[in-house]
Amino acid sequence: MKDLEFYKQERAQEWRNELRKSIKPKDRTSRERVEMLEQEALIRNSNFEEVNLGLSIEIAVSEAQRCLDCIDPTCIDGCPVNINIPKFIKKIEGEDFLGAAAVLKETNTLPAVCGRVCPQEKQCENSCFYTVKLNKPPVAIGYLERFAADYERNSGQVSIPEVAKGNNIKVAAVGAGPAALAWSADMTKLGYDVTVFEALHEIGGVLKYGIPEFRLPNGIIDFEIENLRKMGVKFETNFIVGRTKDFDTLRKEGFKAFFVGSGAGLPNFMNIPGENSINILSSNEFLTRVNLMGALRTEDADTPAPMGKTVVVIGGGNTAMDSVRTAKRLGAERSIIVYRRSKEEMPARIEEVKHAIEEGVEFMNLHNPIEYSADDQGFVRSMKLQKMELGEADASGRRRPVPIEGAIEEIDVNVVVVAVGVSPNPLVPSVLSDLEVTKWGTIVVNENNMQSSIEDIFAGGDIVRGGATVILAMGDGRKAAAGMHEYIKEKYLV
Repeated sequence: MKDLEFYKQERAQEWRNELRKSIKPKDRTSRERVEMLEQEALIRNSNFEEVNLGLSIEIAVSEAQRCLDCIDPTCIDGCPVNINIPKFIKKIEGEDFLGAAAVLKETNTLPAVCGRVCPQEKQCENSCFYTVKLNKPPVAIGYLERFAADYERNSGQVSIPEVAKGNNIKVAAVGAGPAALAWSADMTKLGYDVTVFEALHEIGGVLKYGIPEFRLPNGIIDFEIENLRKMGVKFETNFIVGRTKDFDTLRKEGFKAFFVGSGAGLPNFMNIPGENSINILSSNEFLTRVNLMGALRTEDADTPAPMGKTVVVIGGGNTAMDSVRTAKRLGAERSIIVYRRSKEEMPARIEEVKHAIEEGVEFMNLHNPIEYSADDQGFVRSMKLQKMELGEADASGRRRPVPIEGAIEEIDVNVVVVAVGVSPNPLVPSVLSDLEVTKWGTIVVNENNMQSSIEDIFAGGDIVRGGATVILAMGDGRKAAAGMHEYIKEKYLV
């Protein structure tokens, strides 16, 4: 790690020196969008240190100067938690970095997290005036959000959002993922006595078990959760609502309403021959073992994860990219993505695909697994792939992958990670017979306030959507908090 630290410091100083020479007063629209420093690909693909290295003060200020401070800031409409984007960016331009962080925390519970993992290119940045009207690269809103949050954390002058006087009304969340964390912040600000129940031993949900530290360091998550504790949010881990205690027991203990943010942790498989072979596992299991339990990263890991010379990951989303890049870091000689559509149609963030390619990941696009073969001991040893071509567009608007008759390829493989989607956690619906759910197992809610068919239960995130981004889950949590507040006011505070 000494070499990495030296590299980071050396490159950052080089960039600062060049930037000081180049920053001159000029028209905002003539400035080029900033690029963030990254670890070199052949250094980072063997460590779990964060790939993106952040912005210097000079670079952040320069990028903030690109913001046109639009009269109608459409970027805000593109943000699921409605951050006042021009306001926080103007704070950075004026070098009031702590003020920028405070603006972010008015509506965003996890700014350092969102600045790292949110798909800004599809949301706020996609609604930026530069993109919509000028056909130019948008302001780097995500980079600036990360900068402001990191600056505050490193400064030691961390602001805690103002909390209303307590109303002594107890409310609870089931699950401690991003939806519940956003909900807990808003409910605490409104004066409620908030408890978050988490089945696992760590707080954070998918942030902790699903996203590798080279994209989102655990220390960042822990810091933001600690801020919630300072606001007054209480967390109970190793607590399964419906098993440790049921909803009726919690109601008797004084809880007036519940937010269910239990996520979508049930992995999907393809149900093809040989899929039960040893060393074929879901991306959920693989990433949880590595991220949360230290498998293969520490000598005394309690829960091992399989690894071998050739690791194939099935899928094209962010979870697939996280899995294949993790396998590379754990020593796989060949880390391969197999995806039935073209590279251009992959749902993963463009940045994640770019990073994977740079790190040496191989891509077998327009291929689909149809069968696995195992050795005498039951370990997977090879897989057959059906070559595909693109046909007519399907309901998603993407061209449908169609098998090419007779075009089958077989490759050797030691480990297969299946990342083809997830289904909702079934526990809460299974213990609430009156709860309305869809045929996919997601909870049915009123989209205006996220209230379920049981009046004191609200829900959001993947348990409602089936699978979505961190920021969309947080938006659900905020909407549910507003809806729950109105429900409690009408029922208990009249």
